[in-house]
Amino acid sequence: MQQIGILLIKWLTCILAFTIALDLFFNATLIDILSFSLAVTLISYFIGDRLILPLLGNRIASISDFILTYVSVWVFGSILLNNYMQVAWGSLISAVLISFAEIFIHRFILNHTPNREAIHKRSVNGLDYSTEFSEDQDPDKKNNG
Repeated sequence: MQQIGILLIKWLTCILAFTIALDLFFNATLIDILSFSLAVTLISYFIGDRLILPLLGNRIASISDFILTYVSVWVFGSILLNNYMQVAWGSLISAVLISFAEIFIHRFILNHTPNREAIHKRSVNGLDYSTEFSEDQDPDKKNNG
């Protein structure tokens, strides 16, 4: 049930950001805003929150959300909207607004998920690499000891 609440918060955040970025500054329709919001919410949730956030943490997940939002609005906007400047500025403004909101959403997810310790442990120890150091044995060299 908590995951549905997180999805709803993300979707409402996307609707607000796309209303500001695409409707107030440009002339996007309500269908465009709702479809962009749904697509970005699902892509951002499954890639950013479920994959990247547990492994790499809040900063990398927020950066990936910025890139995902920018690219997805650019791709869908170039199909649905006519003006390339509208797509470029709409992508940039909405990506900045959504990335700013995602910082707080990620903090909420990290603090209120039931397996919080596992997420923090994976984010801290996720990229640990062990190395072993040893000395090679030389068959020609005689050991005097």
